[in-house]
Amino acid sequence: MLHRSMNINSVSARLGLDDVLGDLQHARRRGDLGRLALLAYCEVRRWARQVGEQDLAQHSLALLTNKPHASRSEFLHRVDELIEELEGIRTRLTSESHSLAVRSDSTGTPCDR
Repeated sequence: MLHRSMNINSVSARLGLDDVLGDLQHARRRGDLGRLALLAYCEVRRWARQVGEQDLAQHSLALLTNKPHASRSEFLHRVDELIEELEGIRTRLTSESHSLAVRSDSTGTPCDR
């Protein structure tokens, strides 16, 4: 039962991250500064808090509240850093999920995929 709930929470976290990351990447490609600000401040922070990624939540808050950006390109550079951080978390979550599935398979416990 514990493995099943961990898998569901892990899948839910990854799906939420994929949604947020996809929205950010789309807004970044379009150069939509308002949408990027909204996503970084609201959606990234919400997701990060839900999954316990406090450093990410603080990073997304600082992106918009610490100081004004000198230029559009500086803001976009900081958004790119946030996207890279999210991609790193996605990679980590995927490998943790894979490790859990491998351990479940090796112990003979059914693995929910």
